[in-house]
Amino acid sequence: MLIDYSLYLIADASFVTGEDIVPFVERAVRGGVTVVQLRGKHLSFGDFLGLGRRLAAALKVRGVPLIVNDRADVALGCRAAGIHLGQDDMPLRVARKVLSKFMVIGISANTLEEALEAERQGADYIGLGPVYPTASKATNLPLVGPDGIRRVKARVRIPVVAIGGINAHNARAVREAGADGIAVISAILGKRDVEKAARGLKEAFCRRVVKGGRYA
Repeated sequence: MLIDYSLYLIADASFVTGEDIVPFVERAVRGGVTVVQLRGKHLSFGDFLGLGRRLAAALKVRGVPLIVNDRADVALGCRAAGIHLGQDDMPLRVARKVLSKFMVIGISANTLEEALEAERQGADYIGLGPVYPTASKATNLPLVGPDGIRRVKARVRIPVVAIGGINAHNARAVREAGADGIAVISAILGKRDVEKAARGLKEAFCRRVVKGGRYA
């Protein structure tokens, strides 16, 4: 499956406590989000599955793929495009046996070694980070930075999606380091106007340098 990873929204259900996250995601997609990962660490199976099905239906209308965080059962139940796994989640080789052969599998990586191992095992893309300091997810992992993105991109062939502390001010540096996309939570869901925030991020990441050093 070919996926445009340029603006990857992590739709964390806990980030909009007390509100339905689906309308937020729909507005973000109107602003340019190209792929959505649903995260529901504290949801029961039934609630996670129900939310996944509603979100998958909403995204299908716009042709945007849904990735489910961690839960292969939920991913299958809502006919998601794939699953994203952390280093401590279900092993990739097990996920391949459980999921449809047409579903993508993304793997989180913090080091070049983890990225190379993910590719060796058959991952479809890598979520590399944290690139910059972030308050969206507690972690003691060392920062990757743009230089880390360059090192990984020089060695792997699958898409690399940068994550962690990315916003409209540093998205261009991440692109110039070679990232195929940026994954964000608060840079979109934490804004009053999520559609405008998504549009600004998309423009910041995708704009290119033209003659004279100007951006287009």
